[in-house]
Amino acid sequence: MTSGGEVVEDYGHVGLTLRDHPVSFLRADLRRKRIVSCREAMQARDGQWLEAAGLVLVRQRPGSAKGVMFITLEDETGIANLVVWVKVFEKYRRVVLGAGMIGVYGRIQREGEVVHLVAHRLSDLSVELASVGDRDAAFPLPHGRGDEFHHGSPTPDPRGLPKGPRPRDIIDPYPHIDQIKVKTRDFK
Repeated sequence: MTSGGEVVEDYGHVGLTLRDHPVSFLRADLRRKRIVSCREAMQARDGQWLEAAGLVLVRQRPGSAKGVMFITLEDETGIANLVVWVKVFEKYRRVVLGAGMIGVYGRIQREGEVVHLVAHRLSDLSVELASVGDRDAAFPLPHGRGDEFHHGSPTPDPRGLPKGPRPRDIIDPYPHIDQIKVKTRDFK
């Protein structure tokens, strides 16, 4: 099983993981798209325009906020607080209410210690999140003096060969189970 697959399994069974954060598997791809981490976004200067991404933790639309929605995103570096004005919410309603992972382009608003990313454009990154199960991270194992394979044994150790049916013979009747489902807390 890949490292990403283990994270997906943890989320499927427990709803969280003690392994790497799911977004950490996507960080290289996000960097290529110039999407910064939540920590970088929350440390940016007031008025700066940037794009950040993360898992949706909380969606709040208090009655006293006149239709403004507040969203909390999380990645491997921390959280980011989003403000989604009514017009932006209506334009990106499906993304705001349905996405498990959101990319947001907007402007940093800093008022003392309180920092928000005011959303201008939102994108659904759930497809990228669904690919975490296929991703693998480096997990080097230490080698001992008696590790014959690592030190040039002519035949592979049979204990390292897979057992049971070959993967191509197995049909998964539940393909949707391999997707990370983050339970969000939605308030009205």
